Amino acid sequence: MTASGVRPPLALTMGEPAGIGGEIALKAWSIARGAARADGAVPPFVLLDDPARLEALAAKLGLPVPVRAVGSMAEGAALFGAALPVLPQPLAAPVTPGRPDPANGAAVIASIDRAVELVRRGEASAVVTNPIQKSALYAAGFRHPGHTEYLAHLAGLTEEPVMMLAAQDLRVVPVTIHVSVRDAMPLVTREAILHAGRVTAAALARDFGIARPRLAVAALNPHAGEGGAMGREEIDVIAPAVADLRAEGIDAVGPQPADTLFHAAARRGYDAALCMYHDQALIPLKTIDFDTGVNITLGLPFVRTSPDHGTALDIAGTGKAGASSLIAALTTAEAMAARRA
Repeated sequence: MTASGVRPPLALTMGEPAGIGGEIALKAWSIARGAARADGAVPPFVLLDDPARLEALAAKLGLPVPVRAVGSMAEGAALFGAALPVLPQPLAAPVTPGRPDPANGAAVIASIDRAVELVRRGEASAVVTNPIQKSALYAAGFRHPGHTEYLAHLAGLTEEPVMMLAAQDLRVVPVTIHVSVRDAMPLVTREAILHAGRVTAAALARDFGIARPRLAVAALNPHAGEGGAMGREEIDVIAPAVADLRAEGIDAVGPQPADTLFHAAARRGYDAALCMYHDQALIPLKTIDFDTGVNITLGLPFVRTSPDHGTALDIAGTGKAGASSLIAALTTAEAMAARRA
């Protein structure tokens, strides 16, 4: 909170400049100006980006969005109703939509670093990240698998980060994240499930206002292993982890067969599902609600959300990108920050 009792604006990072991040930010601001703030449609945000490239992009797409460079988050908050406020983050190379340039990788990373620092100083209420193009960042020397792991590094976490995806009436948490399916199998351990369950339960209580969170834990193998006939991970690893969570007072059930865990009636029985690998979590969520999914990093000392989609290089610069997921990420971040405050 500021001295006036008003929460600071959200800090929105640049993301991959050759992707759709700039376009959806412009569209989110247009929607914000067109909606009554009393309805909470889009909370105030300040974009950390290159003002000149955003002005050119708005003109190219025919979006009537006035872009204004600002010197602080407070100045941006005051200006938000009249223009899209941008804290300047200059780019090293010209941007061609759909063609990431590793030369701009340093600016992309600097945008993330700066947003985190603004939250730490109390000048921003939360970090919302536009999608990054990992291959371009790797070529620029980035040494982290993705946003989630890098933010954990910036926060100084000593344990693995926990990623939650949320949309409509489904929240999913993959126990293993950005690794191949082959490499994920040995990482599905009792300790990893315990860590994900503990962090998820704490976040549901603190950031989502759920007094007694209910966790459903997915099986790894078909038919939950069929009593060991299709694998023993459920018997040897997952069931003991669920028992440990319950012994700690966390309302957890499982292992439950993944093919029956995500239909409408099943979803009403839990507040979040722990899944054993990336696609086991993301396929049902994106099938149920592809357009407004939100990526949330749990366990950080600050709030971070992101749209649950990629850079969409194939449609960058065409005007086809929708801002629904970004708007959901912004509203989710504001709600989480309000609960923490």
